[in-house]
Amino acid sequence: MFTLFISETSLAKVPGLSAAGANLEALPYTAPADADMLFYDRPRVVDCVPLDPFGHPTPAIVTRAAVLEGGFSVRAVRVGNTIAPAAPFEDITDVPGGDPRLGPSVANAEPIRAAAEKLARGTDERLQVVAESVPGGTTTALLLLRALGYEGTVSSAGPVNPLSLKEEIWRGVAQRLDIGVGGLRGRGLEAAAEVGDPMQIAAASYVAALPEDDEVVLAGGTQMLAVAALLRDMGVKRDLLVATTKYVANDKTSCFDRYAREIGVRTYAAPLDFSHSRFKGLADYEHGFIKEGVGMGGAVWYAVRNGRSVEAVVKRTEALYENMVEA
Repeated sequence: MFTLFISETSLAKVPGLSAAGANLEALPYTAPADADMLFYDRPRVVDCVPLDPFGHPTPAIVTRAAVLEGGFSVRAVRVGNTIAPAAPFEDITDVPGGDPRLGPSVANAEPIRAAAEKLARGTDERLQVVAESVPGGTTTALLLLRALGYEGTVSSAGPVNPLSLKEEIWRGVAQRLDIGVGGLRGRGLEAAAEVGDPMQIAAASYVAALPEDDEVVLAGGTQMLAVAALLRDMGVKRDLLVATTKYVANDKTSCFDRYAREIGVRTYAAPLDFSHSRFKGLADYEHGFIKEGVGMGGAVWYAVRNGRSVEAVVKRTEALYENMVEA
C-alpha cells in the first residue's frame, strides 16, 4: 500500500522559501493535484500540468509512472488542505499548519493522531510505503529536526537552497519557545505540534500504530527523515527504510546521510536518469531542480520491488509527460 499524506503549511507563503509558494493563488492546489496524479494521468482538481516557477513538472509524474509500472495500490489522505483533491481520498482535516514563529503550528494534533491511528488499524496490507506532499515542508522538517536535537541542513526543490531564510525562521521559532537545538527532545508529537506540520503528526501516528511485523518505507527526502526522527523520539524502534532519490542523496547542501545515521534508519536512493530526455523540464531534474516529492523515490523503490526496472519507470514518465504537454 502506497499512502500519500497531503498537507499545507503557512510557511510556504514566505517569499523565497518554497518554489510552490511562488504563486500564492496556485499554492493550495499543489498537494491536491499531486494526489490526483496517483489515480489519473493528469490532475483533475486543476486543468493544467503542475509546474514549478521554472517550468519543471511535478515529481508526481514520476510517482504516477511508478504506480503504473509497479501495479501497487494507492491511497491519498488529506491532512490540512483547504482544497480537496478530485481523486478519492481519506479526510482527516482541512485545517493547514500555522506559522510556528507565531504560535503552535498544529492546534488540532490530537484528533489528527487519533484519525491516523484509526486509519492504520483499518489496513491489512503488510507492506506500507508512506509518502508526503507538503509545499514548504522541508522547512518544517528542519524545524522539527532541530527541536529534536539534530543539527544540520535540509534539501530544497531548486538548485539554490534558501538556507539563510530557513535559518532565520528557525531562529524565530527558537526565540518564541526559548529553546536551542534539542529543546523539545523527548516530547514526541507535542514537538511536532509546536514547530512542524500536520503531515508529520499524521504520518508518524500512522506508522506507530501499524503492526510490528509490517514492513515500513518512508518515501521522501529530509521531510521523511524528520518523520523518522519523530518516530524515534516517540519511542518507536522498528526498522525503517527512508527511500528517496539520488538527487536528494547527492545534494551537498543537505545532511541526508548524516541525519539517517544519527536517527538510525536505512536508506535507498532511486537511480533515476533523465539526462537524455528530450523534454527540458525532465532533463533539468539532473541539474538540481525538483529532486523529490510525492514519494517519488519510494514509488520507484516499490516498482523495483515488484519486478520493474528504473529504466521502465523513466520511459513511462517520458510517455506520460508527452501526453500531458500535448493534450
